[in-house]
Amino acid sequence: MLQFSRSALLPGTLSLLVALIPPAIAQVSVEDVHVAPREKPIAMASLSYASDPALRLVEGSLIRSRAELVMVPVTITDDYHRPVVGLDQENFQLFEGKKAQEIKNFSSEDAPVSVGILVDTSGSMANKLDRAREAVAQFCDQANPQDEFFMITFADTPRLMTDFTNRPEKIENDLLTARSKGQTALLDAIYLAIQKMQDARYSRKSLLIFSDGGDNHSRYSEHNVKAAIRESDVTVYAVGTYEHWVSTQEEMLGPELLESIADTTGGQAFTLTNANDMPAVSRAIGVQLRHQYLLAYVPPPASHDGKWHKINVKLHPPKALHLFLHVNARTGYYASQSEPER
Repeated sequence: MLQFSRSALLPGTLSLLVALIPPAIAQVSVEDVHVAPREKPIAMASLSYASDPALRLVEGSLIRSRAELVMVPVTITDDYHRPVVGLDQENFQLFEGKKAQEIKNFSSEDAPVSVGILVDTSGSMANKLDRAREAVAQFCDQANPQDEFFMITFADTPRLMTDFTNRPEKIENDLLTARSKGQTALLDAIYLAIQKMQDARYSRKSLLIFSDGGDNHSRYSEHNVKAAIRESDVTVYAVGTYEHWVSTQEEMLGPELLESIADTTGGQAFTLTNANDMPAVSRAIGVQLRHQYLLAYVPPPASHDGKWHKINVKLHPPKALHLFLHVNARTGYYASQSEPER
């Protein structure tokens, strides 16, 4: 069974204006869902599911600085992982702490993203590496033509396999030379990817992790990595494929580790029991990245204290609709420190 984590589940229900995909099909495909192209401001009645990569989303990411605006990318999905498009600014409410913030800018257009792809090449991936290669190809197939990518493979140690490139075929070709052996330095790979993102061209940044187990060979601790993640503006998606029976505590905690990292950033962790599902799930992630809403607000003056500030995004969907939707957004940001007055 395909399982996945969610940042938030709405208590209300919504109904669709399009036919639902049968669950068995929806779990492995996003290609058969009808899309309402957003050629002009969308009325509430035109809310629909997006699977057309031609739809666009505005460049932006959560920022950690004394900038005038804090930008929060938000993805709205249904139970079948399909992005929902057609919502308007009035359907969102944004909080810093417990205080509602005025949304100064709102958009849902496409813009390029910097993506780090992390692929587990430890010994346990021997029978799954071909599916991981196919998953990477499916994800890249959904990319904006201007997207840039780098790739890190990890076993005993992480390795920058491919530096930033806007040619996804370079990523796919380099992965063909990867061989599975050794243990799993997952946390070291994530930490290296966060550092590499400092060279990113775009403000929208995302990591996509493929792994089949927990960490058992890293120098960096889970605390180190989570701290680095919280200080970054990177959204993390993870696809974990696990055996029914695991032999170590690290393997048992693998899904929980990836889920906790992804949730903090507003991303998602998918837990699979069948490696053959990896390509379809990674393709769905690619579709989600291209169909996000961007909310921006002016932080309160008191926020410039160098501390962590919690963000909460609530959805107020059209009353005419009845279906469970999920809100995926970053949980907060580190504010900059105000300079003392003279």
